Amino acid sequence: MKILTLNAHSLQEENYRLKLNYFIDAVVRERPDVIALQEVNQTMSAPVIDDEQLEGMVPVPGNDIPVRSDNHAAAVAHCLRSAGVNCSWTWLPIKVGYGKYDEGVALFSLKGAINQVDSFRISSCAGYHNWKTRKVLGVRIDGRDDWFYTVHMGWWGDEEEPFLMQLGRLDAGLAEKKKLAPVWLLGDFNNPAEVRGEGYDCIRSFGWQDTYLLAREKDSGITVEGAIDGWRDKLDDPSSVTGMRIDHIWCSHPVSVLRSSVRFNGKKDLQVSDHYGVLIETYEDAKSREEDAL
Repeated sequence: MKILTLNAHSLQEENYRLKLNYFIDAVVRERPDVIALQEVNQTMSAPVIDDEQLEGMVPVPGNDIPVRSDNHAAAVAHCLRSAGVNCSWTWLPIKVGYGKYDEGVALFSLKGAINQVDSFRISSCAGYHNWKTRKVLGVRIDGRDDWFYTVHMGWWGDEEEPFLMQLGRLDAGLAEKKKLAPVWLLGDFNNPAEVRGEGYDCIRSFGWQDTYLLAREKDSGITVEGAIDGWRDKLDDPSSVTGMRIDHIWCSHPVSVLRSSVRFNGKKDLQVSDHYGVLIETYEDAKSREEDAL
């Protein structure tokens, strides 16, 4: 199984359409089973999308915000279909972003239909116009018992929305699911793996397995270089930041991971966001393909 996560930054990116095409080209080459995206937005004033552009979409129960014509998740799904790759997908708007976007998270399955969708809030604040509101979105896919959640969490030092509180709500909300099947957390955790005694270590203390550490093959893991949006006012010296590993793929169960690689960092793929992506490949999936090739 291949899993990809990326904080897309989407419509906020310069040269958005060009970067969307770069992203689609890489996805078509790699064919990940599951894709998790964060900062997936649409312009609040854009017209509502045509129904035919919603092919493959599984709605989130309780969401009453319509999908609009420039929705990034819908654009990804449409471009994949145009490239001959069918997908099942879902999108959850969470809050207003940059004063003009419905901003949320999305999940895509390229290997089976999404058959269950789950979402819940992990922040104390709930207001749609409060930029600190946080929710998670999860899916199950035909042929698998696993749950896959796309996550965009807050910061360790936030007094209003402390990370540890959000993590506690996230873990408690998934406690029953973890007893029955593997649960995956994919996304932007806003807590560098390099910093001891803070958010990253807390996630591990809850029993979550960092697939980067489990991987037999890995690179630097760095997913952010320099001070980006959301970090400039949280660093004593933003110019001193050379790299952080804040985008992760966690699993509730130990898994055999062949490789973990940073993508869309200008090396293996062209850069498409202020974050880089993370792609993992499980050992079982790689072994199966090797046997098929013999």
